[in-house]
Amino acid sequence: MEIKRNVYLDKLIRKRGNGLIKVITGVRRCGKSYLLNTIFFKNLLENGVAEDHIIRFAFDSADDLQLIGEDLLALQEQQRKVDPEKFLNYIKAKVSDRGTWYLLLDEVQLLGSFEAVLNGYLRKSNMDVYVTGSNAKFLSKDIITEFAGRGDEIHMYTLSFAEFMTVFRGDKYEGLSQYMLYGGIPLVVLKEDPRDKAAILTGLFGEIYIRDIVARNKVRNKGELEDLLNVLSSAVGSLTNPEKLKNTFQSVRKSKITAPTIRRYLEYFEDSFLLEAASRYDIKGRAYIETPKKYYFSDLGLRNARINFRQFEPTHLMENVIYNELRMRGYSVDVGVVPVSERDRDGKVLRKQLEVDFICNMGSRRYYIQSAYSVSDKEKRKQEIRPFRKIDDSFKKVIITGDMVPAQYDETGILTLNIYDFLLNPSALE
Repeated sequence: MEIKRNVYLDKLIRKRGNGLIKVITGVRRCGKSYLLNTIFFKNLLENGVAEDHIIRFAFDSADDLQLIGEDLLALQEQQRKVDPEKFLNYIKAKVSDRGTWYLLLDEVQLLGSFEAVLNGYLRKSNMDVYVTGSNAKFLSKDIITEFAGRGDEIHMYTLSFAEFMTVFRGDKYEGLSQYMLYGGIPLVVLKEDPRDKAAILTGLFGEIYIRDIVARNKVRNKGELEDLLNVLSSAVGSLTNPEKLKNTFQSVRKSKITAPTIRRYLEYFEDSFLLEAASRYDIKGRAYIETPKKYYFSDLGLRNARINFRQFEPTHLMENVIYNELRMRGYSVDVGVVPVSERDRDGKVLRKQLEVDFICNMGSRRYYIQSAYSVSDKEKRKQEIRPFRKIDDSFKKVIITGDMVPAQYDETGILTLNIYDFLLNPSALE
């Protein structure tokens, strides 16, 4: 069963032949390879590109490496990268005319001197190059620096809820529960048995994500790294910082881990796309607050597997789902802070900080969003909209709730949406 990834396919189609190297990034197993080597490959064929003018090569494939005289096991044992000369000679032998050639390269960071190799192809007007990579530094450090703006990123996420529902056999209510429990990794979604889903997710952590992070960053204390991930999994969407996390380790685990080490580990998690950090933004002061931040998991199935599916808190998981959906739609997302001064019953001035769950920006558009699992009564609604009432601009303010209510505006212009309408309608905020 094929899951359509039309959002990403459309981006590749729009960028076709633009003279830049198209770089598909994203967490491992989100579907990058399938998008490039199956979906996009099929699209090229359907649009008249001859199959012999499409060169597909995966640098983590034993079969492909054998074509250029490399051995996958030997590369891993020797901890070295693929010889660029062997790869260049292979491509040179393939390209036989001046027509347009499409080069689809999977896990290109495993190629030695890949920056120089790809830069070379940029100078060839008849080469259209597409590559995948699995960590943020592959893009920010190598592509941006080495290609001087000639790399064009398509960042890919695991399945959105709308994509998930195209293959889910059930209604949207059961679907969202399953989505929040097992996430949107295509390999997991296509399994029927919950035991298979859980086993795959648990295995991915131990065999791929943790292993990659430890190897890539030469982490010496794997136990500390995993402990930190457990803490973050248990407190998804909570404000925190390295100093606070250090104190937690010292008091609960009697650990001597330092704040700088925790900061590095957090960067490793972000670089591998396991986590994303949302910074705090002072709406009135129009300035970022450096710390603390909120951390959200790129896939909730991975988060739940990390803590053995023990903590299922719909309030926090729904907030994480909304954050991911906003990021998938291309918004930059911050956590809003609204400083207020109020007098208590004795007339004493009290300074407080009210929180807006998300400030979403894309170009000139901005939305303020509150995630509320249930707005069950007037008091709860008053609590949710209170920060909105303290914001003195005219950008749209939205409450997304788990309650089954129709989309409606109140007398102050605040829009209330149910979570299903938001997730299944890409234009819901508009």
